[in-house]
Amino acid sequence: MRSTTGVLLTNLGTPDDPSTASVRRYLAEFLWDPRVIELPRILWWVILRVILLIRPARSAAKYQKIWTEQGSPLLVNLVRQADALRSTLEQRSSAPPTVGYAMRYGQPSIENAITDLCNQGVEKLLVLPLYPQYSATTTASTFDAVAAALERRRKLPALRFVTRYGEHTGYLSALVESIESYWTEQGRPQKLLFSFHGLPQRYVDNGDPYQQECQATAQRVAAALGLDDDMWHVSYQSRVGREQWLRPYTDETLAQWGREGAKKVHVICPGFSADCLETLEEIDDENREIFVDNGGGEYAYIAALNDRPRHIEALTSLVETELRGWQEGN
Repeated sequence: MRSTTGVLLTNLGTPDDPSTASVRRYLAEFLWDPRVIELPRILWWVILRVILLIRPARSAAKYQKIWTEQGSPLLVNLVRQADALRSTLEQRSSAPPTVGYAMRYGQPSIENAITDLCNQGVEKLLVLPLYPQYSATTTASTFDAVAAALERRRKLPALRFVTRYGEHTGYLSALVESIESYWTEQGRPQKLLFSFHGLPQRYVDNGDPYQQECQATAQRVAAALGLDDDMWHVSYQSRVGREQWLRPYTDETLAQWGREGAKKVHVICPGFSADCLETLEEIDDENREIFVDNGGGEYAYIAALNDRPRHIEALTSLVETELRGWQEGN
């Protein structure tokens, strides 16, 4: 039985290859999004021209460190997540939804993915951005892209959209299981750092709930692990520019812990559903060096959930809940 229901998994995006030219195209699309940079367009256009002269070569060098034979880690992981979700749904239903995937910036584009799903007969579409915590810069931007793609279609699918899942029971259980599994092999650390992607402080001051949702995720996981308050901490990474971003900063926190002589530190990034430049290069490489160079001891990054079975189970549960009463025969 052919299903008319579809699921679209999305993530942030990636350049097509780790060359300077490809990274420049990607950054131009990403940084021009008014959801990402909330500055007057004329002013930002001038600043962005300068950024695109300098930053692409630096970023390309970082991408080259993490690029795999299969391509960009973020895209490779997204494909694996989509395949695993599709397989699990097929095992549970005689008419499982059609599963597609897309990137907010770069390829495969959201517009092309929606076109492909509609060409396969999808009339009801669930969009699941793989951002556990909501932010206008990520989740709302994805909604903008979906809306822009649909406004060019004569026949629209019915639409449902997941805005957050940072406190979803299955997602939290997947994080706890991943940490406990790592500790079983490597032992418990002196400190566990939950590092989330940063956001300008003024975005939160203007009403973005992102910081509150990051704190809630970390608190729930720490409680499930039975951690004392002085063992776990939340920080924010990947800031750019001179304005104040959410504090404390990940690099400054690790430098301080190093100077204080922390003997064993583990870092996990619960805002990233898949490993990417910010986890593999920034956290597992740059911040490791910062910690060690400041006198720290053992440092380890606990990988993102990627396509771990418990993570796929969580995404499957989330999809099934969102599709309840919407699929054929219900």
